[in-house]
Amino acid sequence: MDWNLLITQLLNGLQLGLLLFLLASGLTLIFGIMDFINLSHGSFYMIGAYFCGSVVAKSGSFLAGIVFGLVGMFAVGALVEWFIARKLYRADHLDHVLVTFGLILIFDTLVHLIWGAAGMAIPLPDVLNGQITVGSLVFPVYRTLIIVAGLLVAAILFVLVTKTRLGMLIRAGASNRTMVEALGININRLFLFVFALGAAMAGLAGMLIAPITEASIGMGNDIIIVAFVVVIVGGIGSVKGAFYAALLLGLIDTMSRSYLDVVLNLAMPVTYAETAAPALSAMLIYILMAAVLAFRPQGLFPPAGMK
Repeated sequence: MDWNLLITQLLNGLQLGLLLFLLASGLTLIFGIMDFINLSHGSFYMIGAYFCGSVVAKSGSFLAGIVFGLVGMFAVGALVEWFIARKLYRADHLDHVLVTFGLILIFDTLVHLIWGAAGMAIPLPDVLNGQITVGSLVFPVYRTLIIVAGLLVAAILFVLVTKTRLGMLIRAGASNRTMVEALGININRLFLFVFALGAAMAGLAGMLIAPITEASIGMGNDIIIVAFVVVIVGGIGSVKGAFYAALLLGLIDTMSRSYLDVVLNLAMPVTYAETAAPALSAMLIYILMAAVLAFRPQGLFPPAGMK
């Protein structure tokens, strides 16, 4: 076995999982606390990438792009919550779906008008373009940075949710929103912060992946489907569940694309295995979601009070 290739694929799966966590953690809080289905959450992923790219193009600093991009996405999330989402909390889920699908079209059109139809490449500084060598193993610096940044954000979010008063309110809101309102908590302010924080984290995921794939119109429309799978598998409203489910799905997706044909070849001819493996690997995360919905519909790691 090629151990270098195996470790590289594991790191790629970890990277994908952490990017999914950044996107899904805000989504699960919005869904869990507000009972609000936000299909346009993937648009925050896209807009964050374009914000970062614009700042990098003007300043030449990738760090400045990340910082200003986070501030900008927090503001965008706050505006969307204030003017649109807040009016829909007590509406049916079908209304949420229709309005947020409309927001996807609006955001895609705005990006087209502002930045054009072509994608935007985001250059990295030389220090992030190198490689780290450990014995015979070689790790790209930037991909390693994505993993470290994802773990750092996960740790910060864990402390915020589990160790602070704000986190207590967030967890209480996810478990029993009516009781939080009855205790005199300004639920609108809490919702505004959670929604804006979720938008900023989705934007951060877009900023981190854009130097690898480039920013493009509609880049969040596909990944948002996988983010909803993460939310369902982990447990709606559970940040811990989103973290573990994102890592699990990231590793399943990456490893299956690399090694599923080898496994299938043990039971069928090479030609059949190579034909079936790509299709089956694309289905695995959805098969897992179906199994979770069938046998543990509250998710693998539901928030307290939902077990």
